[in-house]
Amino acid sequence: MIRLSLADIARAVGGGLHRAEGSEIVSAGVEFDSREIESGGLFVAVPGERVDGHDFAARAVADGAVGVLAAREVDAPAVVVPPIPAAERSGALALAGDADGSGEAVLVGLAKLARYVVDRLPQLTVVGVTGSSGKTSTKDLIAQLLEPMGPTVAPPGSFNNELGHPWTVLRADERTKHLVLELSARGVGHIENLCQVAPPRIGVVLNVGHAHLGEFGSQEAVAQAKGELPESLPEDGVAVLNGDDPLVAAMAERTRARVVLVGERPDAHVRAEDIDVDEQARPTFTLVTAEGSAWVVLPLFGEHHVGNALAAAAVALELGATLQEVAERLSSVRRVSARRMEVSETPDGVTVVNDAYNANPESVRAALKTLAAMTRGRPGRAWAVLGPMAELGEADAEAHDEIGRLAVRLNIDRLVVVGEQAQVVHQAASLEGSWGEESVLVPDVDAAVALLRAELRPGDVVLTKASNSAGLWRVADALLTAGGQTA
Repeated sequence: MIRLSLADIARAVGGGLHRAEGSEIVSAGVEFDSREIESGGLFVAVPGERVDGHDFAARAVADGAVGVLAAREVDAPAVVVPPIPAAERSGALALAGDADGSGEAVLVGLAKLARYVVDRLPQLTVVGVTGSSGKTSTKDLIAQLLEPMGPTVAPPGSFNNELGHPWTVLRADERTKHLVLELSARGVGHIENLCQVAPPRIGVVLNVGHAHLGEFGSQEAVAQAKGELPESLPEDGVAVLNGDDPLVAAMAERTRARVVLVGERPDAHVRAEDIDVDEQARPTFTLVTAEGSAWVVLPLFGEHHVGNALAAAAVALELGATLQEVAERLSSVRRVSARRMEVSETPDGVTVVNDAYNANPESVRAALKTLAAMTRGRPGRAWAVLGPMAELGEADAEAHDEIGRLAVRLNIDRLVVVGEQAQVVHQAASLEGSWGEESVLVPDVDAAVALLRAELRPGDVVLTKASNSAGLWRVADALLTAGGQTA
């Protein structure tokens, strides 16, 4: 973060000083976890369902924080944000355990501080990425393509909401050239609010799928929310839109910015041709633009990453990279965020594909297709360990049914369905083609691990995939920690 005094911060958030003169200088980062505070940093006291950050204010200052951004007076130097009247509180900023609205007040203050900093960094190019799936992977790709062109800040993992978004923004300083942000939404208006915190000049919309359909109600409502990103772009901005998704391509009518279409369709400005995957499901393709074409060997697992790579390429090209530079950088990228097509091998020869950070119908289909490609022509068996997909609303049963049937159609050898919430996957697989005992329903992660340890053989490939709340990443961790214990 840029150097600011507590008086500067108080002015930025419209708050008051407490136990501070105002001349104290914040010279390090902003943290909402007191264990992560650095000397010279600012601690943000966020109330939570189990703990309240205000209770850790004194400890944070003792550990080096200059002061605290708080909703009430604490036993430490602080900037106290103004309260929000009950009638003006927003559901978009609701926090668990925030009965009095103090958490929302702190988040509003944090957002104001982030905007204050962005407005003082005229050299900064803000890139926003949204979509129902692939946001984090694409954000990681964009950051890797832009870093050779100047200091680049991007969030770790999926810091994409009203807390993680401004936290990431405040990582930028006078040296930062690119700020790559991931934008999520649980309802209409959320992305618009995030764009006001750090106004993007380039906006990327990847797809409109079924994620959070239980909250939005329809794909059209999801599209309405995702389209807030291109709507927020300035006239001299760039909207990078997935031309292969009709709901995304239609957003070209909702932006003042110049539109760059990406995809496989012939009229895409940045497109992929000659797509293929190798024996480990790593894609190769020809990257085609108006300036020419270049061959890309993408060192990531899954053909679905081609679309993510095209979006990242479009951003880098807009910011001055050459076609050859983009192709070379794409061919040397690495997976950054954990539990997203994270491929490892146990000492006894079992390949574990940990894609259990989250799940929706589109991402599960992509993961199953990748698993099928990784085992095609190999002696080992394909195992899919699947849990529930959350927040699908009325589409829940149909979506899980389709996944179960797809596993059979892709010739996945064994299906382990974890938890009663996902039992429709097992039922559908059992009905599709009289699959017999190839599919099994187990009650929990421990049961899944026990089954796998008893039946896995060297050469097998195991995919774990579910919504994050299901905790199926623990299956992958257990297999790798125990060396697989193959039969």
